[in-house]
Amino acid sequence: MIQRFIELGEGYGDIFELCELARTNASRLDQTYIMYAKKNDKVVASLAISLKPVGDSKFMPIYLCREGIPYEDEKPSKRLDIFEQAMTELGHVPNRFEIKHSSIFSENNLYYQYLIGILRLNHYIPPMN
Repeated sequence: MIQRFIELGEGYGDIFELCELARTNASRLDQTYIMYAKKNDKVVASLAISLKPVGDSKFMPIYLCREGIPYEDEKPSKRLDIFEQAMTELGHVPNRFEIKHSSIFSENNLYYQYLIGILRLNHYIPPMN
């Protein structure tokens, strides 16, 4: 199984696009994620969805809005609320966990390999064949 991240932006429009990708692919929606990372004493959230492969394909796309949402316990972000509401409508409860910030990795590919390792280790996505 090949899993690959497809990065969207971090604005409102990108969150709506991520939610619409989940809605239009509701039959393929596998898992949803809210991942928290800390940088310079600020916590940011990344939102992602993983879709089941199509037919006999061995490709599992993971769409991601990376680290663009400020996260504060006392004042939740509207973008986070939009995502959570859309996933609830689809019958999914996002998996929440803390990760390292992407800035500590020298390349985005290393960061994505790190994320795939975490997702596989926690059995959110299937192992390599």
